[in-house]
Amino acid sequence: MPSYPEIREMWAQLGVDLDKHDAYVGSFPKMFKETILCQENRPQAMEYFSDVVKRLHGARPWELFQHKKAGGKVVGTYCVYVPDELIYALGAASTGLCGGDQFWVPAGQAVLPSNMCALVASSLGSRLDRTSPFCQVADLYVGEATCDGKKKAWEILGQDVNLHVMDMPQKKRDKDTQRFAQEIEELGHVLEKLTGNTLTSERLAEGIRLINGRRRALQRLQAVRAARPAPISGLDALMVTQVGFYDDPARFAGQVNQLCDELEDRVKSGQGVAPAEAKRIVLTGSPMAIPNWKLPRIVEQSGAVAVAEELCTGSRFFENLVDENTVDMESMIQALAQRYLKTNCACFTPNQGRMDDIIRLARDNRADGVIDYALQFCGLYTTESHLVGQAMKQAGLPMLQVVTDYSAEDRAQLSTRVQAFLEML
Repeated sequence: MPSYPEIREMWAQLGVDLDKHDAYVGSFPKMFKETILCQENRPQAMEYFSDVVKRLHGARPWELFQHKKAGGKVVGTYCVYVPDELIYALGAASTGLCGGDQFWVPAGQAVLPSNMCALVASSLGSRLDRTSPFCQVADLYVGEATCDGKKKAWEILGQDVNLHVMDMPQKKRDKDTQRFAQEIEELGHVLEKLTGNTLTSERLAEGIRLINGRRRALQRLQAVRAARPAPISGLDALMVTQVGFYDDPARFAGQVNQLCDELEDRVKSGQGVAPAEAKRIVLTGSPMAIPNWKLPRIVEQSGAVAVAEELCTGSRFFENLVDENTVDMESMIQALAQRYLKTNCACFTPNQGRMDDIIRLARDNRADGVIDYALQFCGLYTTESHLVGQAMKQAGLPMLQVVTDYSAEDRAQLSTRVQAFLEML
């Protein structure tokens, strides 16, 4: 592990605004302790993931920085529709760039409308105010056209960085799969030009196996959460998935599997993080990027336990594997397109698949209710909440709709609403 002076020198070389960055990281240890580390009966294997987050702006950026110094490239991504398989197949490293902190919102709002959702404002702000080493270390940014806010924000971002935007189909017909396969092919050409490497079927097969390994580990984690009592908090499980957007995929999968070994032993011995009778909740809706832990923390401080997250930082990230039986390049690209279009973001219409996903997660994890979470000003998820509510009513699943942002101002109000919902279950 490099020393702090070495990390600080790396930040300077990457162009991080050190004064602003000091203000950002200065408040994080207290918040992390009061939100994550204060939980009782945490699995021992969570120490790895806690350590990653505590050193998030140091250890992993240092690895990416060394990768660049050795001639490698770093690709920053904003969405679960960007195929990491291609990035690693071409010898680059991938890192998530989504902003989950209120600190970055003002910098984003300086160039965006005030009624832009916190995720887009924070993501843009983290680059524009030069306080994220992940944004600074990336050689290429890859965005996507999942919503109008992102599409226009990327135009602003593209004035500052090397950016490629993937177009997203709005439906899931065969011709839409073919269209997205073409987007994947185009990204492959962009990455070949960036890295100087050539994409081969052998390399792509390795990339598919690597990322499938990460998915399998997280699927195993999700499966063990169905136990009663729950062997891990929803807050910790969410943080594990969030770490998956940054960490080395192979190392991450190994650490998740170690965690699952411990959790499976807990299940056998009946050990849990909450009483067996605690209400079990599925969270669904907008992404929760690090360190957006507000709602899960409120849910679990209120005596419930989150047992699944139908979020981009939840099940959408790891459900569905890419077919590993394909051997030629065309078939592999098709397999990638098919897998990624199974992901049920609210950008699709119609979107019955997302309703089915929520109900399945609730049934599989013996949930008592669903909390549908939408970021304020997110037209996709706030609008689709009406349809989610209808589907949950038909399925006999109580649902609470929550619309919020990254600020702490509504915590007391949210806590009151969540507690009332839990008492009703």
